[in-house]
Amino acid sequence: MHIRISLPAQTLELIASDGMLMRRYAVSTAQNGAGEMFGSECTPTGRHIIRAKIGGDMPPYTVFKGRRPNGQIWTPEIDDPKRDWILSRILWLSGTERGINRLGQVDTMRRYIYIHGCPDSMPMGVPASHGCVRMRNEDVIELFDLVPAYTPVSIVEFSIEDNNWSELQAAARPIRQAVFVREQHVPEEMEWDGYDAPSRHVIARNAAGLPIGTGRLLPDGHIGRMSVLPEWRCHEVGSALLERLLQLAKASRKTQLELHAQTHASHFYSRYGFTAVGAEFMEAGIPHVRMIRTL
Repeated sequence: MHIRISLPAQTLELIASDGMLMRRYAVSTAQNGAGEMFGSECTPTGRHIIRAKIGGDMPPYTVFKGRRPNGQIWTPEIDDPKRDWILSRILWLSGTERGINRLGQVDTMRRYIYIHGCPDSMPMGVPASHGCVRMRNEDVIELFDLVPAYTPVSIVEFSIEDNNWSELQAAARPIRQAVFVREQHVPEEMEWDGYDAPSRHVIARNAAGLPIGTGRLLPDGHIGRMSVLPEWRCHEVGSALLERLLQLAKASRKTQLELHAQTHASHFYSRYGFTAVGAEFMEAGIPHVRMIRTL
């Protein structure tokens, strides 16, 4: 399993190893936005792990100071809106990307960046913290019990949405035009095949709300048109798009999924339980392999 925290969406998702959503919570990250430097009071981005779990045997609303219970239980009567309360549980994050969020002046762990509980008076769904990831106390207690130490955590600067073609075509069409038609030289008549209208579509948007990736799920369970703009590749956008498509397929009670993977990308889909079937074939002049997965 892994955790993905979206700064634009202000959500934390716990995702199973097969790509299915286990939990989604509203969170509050840094008021100062994304950043990794000491003293910035920003939320660091990139790949992390849960390095330590603290407070598992303590009652809800336990107050922590220096990662130790200080003997208090938070109540509205002792609330101080100027204080950065750390309540109930601590999931202490450690960066895994040297020079980005690990070591030197960008070390997440030495910045003491946590996922933790906060007072009920603190808002969720809006950035308001001093760098940590705040959660409702009942939510952080549930998450704490679900995840082991060293669970991967990605903090990303994009969000995912799904909708029908009429709502998302203005966002999806330019991405597919750029990736498939211009970059990969897929003929226009093949790209715009008439299957978009009955399909469910997903879009990834960056922090400015601009579309950066897309994909679709056909009514018969085919996944396709997975595409991410070049500058966003290797930033987990494709993974997030595919996971949302898998979740949509499960919600619509699909029992088998199929896709035609470009051969060089087949290893990506195999990580999500897709298995290659048959020999490699050419489609739009590009080597592909048929892959299936049972839900």
